[in-house]
Amino acid sequence: MKLHELSPAKGSTKNRKRLGRGPGSGTGKTSGRGHKGQRSRAGYSRRLGFEGGQMPLIRRVPKRGFTNIFRKEYSVVNLARLEELAESLEAGTEVTPELLLERGMVRKGKPVKILGNGELLKALKVTAHKFSQSARDKIESAGGSWQELGS
Repeated sequence: MKLHELSPAKGSTKNRKRLGRGPGSGTGKTSGRGHKGQRSRAGYSRRLGFEGGQMPLIRRVPKRGFTNIFRKEYSVVNLARLEELAESLEAGTEVTPELLLERGMVRKGKPVKILGNGELLKALKVTAHKFSQSARDKIESAGGSWQELGS
């Protein structure tokens, strides 16, 4: 098969609908827009959320909740992911946010938080910005140590 022999699968493409081309086309005269009225005119576009003068849904439903402007977002790494990383490292290696960034486990710009989902079998020195209590316990039970940055 050559490049010029390629064609779309049978029935996967349609001809575009040509509007206003006489009664034989099936979309002549009003071009599928019905009769008269605002929506039949060229350039019609209704405001987003407009419901014909009825009170719009966005204004009928009450506002709820708030956004905490002091919230701190973390890049989360579970112990199961650290165990995958530990397979390529020897025991006692220091795992830092820079190493996790280098291995593509976290994104740049967010502080790192270690969570305790999964098991850690190797003793590692883990350094991060935050740890969950279960992650601390599991790291220590594996013979490793943890250290929080900025404390």
